[in-house]
Amino acid sequence: MIKLVFATANANKVTEIDNLLPDTVQLSSLKELGHKKDIPETSDTIEGNAKQKADFITENYKVNCFSDDTGLEINALNGEPGVYSARYASEIKDDEANIKLVLKKLEDNPKRGAQFKTAIALNIDGEQHVFFGVVKGTIRKQRIGNNGFGYDPIFEPENCGKTFAQMSLEEKNKYSHRARAFNKMIRFLNARK
Repeated sequence: MIKLVFATANANKVTEIDNLLPDTVQLSSLKELGHKKDIPETSDTIEGNAKQKADFITENYKVNCFSDDTGLEINALNGEPGVYSARYASEIKDDEANIKLVLKKLEDNPKRGAQFKTAIALNIDGEQHVFFGVVKGTIRKQRIGNNGFGYDPIFEPENCGKTFAQMSLEEKNKYSHRARAFNKMIRFLNARK
């Protein structure tokens, strides 16, 4: 059994990822670890933030762990919000305000191509490994769907015909950037047996 701490305070992410992991991985959250404060995210890249969070938990708790960071990159906004996706509208994480700001900035712009990018930093047995997942799609002109979190109601993956927020968790995991990155990590962990 591989024991891993997921270095996130986002309960939605924990649920999403726990659904993907094989029985050979026992997942713990920061809450179960007893960590209640935000972990610093001061890097100017998604990969850098993932590494920083994983390193913080490994250094402070001496456990095997992984961390992810995800950004929505919109072509017409020169890659914004990118690394600032969670705090795009303000320093307080507010999904609704972030969505409103994206829709306002795009308004009637016909160019709505975008991608979600996830980087995962896995710290295990004194080594760090990084995995990436990307899903391309478009930004809808209005919110559609009630599932998911973050920008899910306005992001429609390529060749899907619906937003992440219209999908069940199982369906979202077939397409999502996070699932693609985590599946790479899972293949790596399975190869270590």
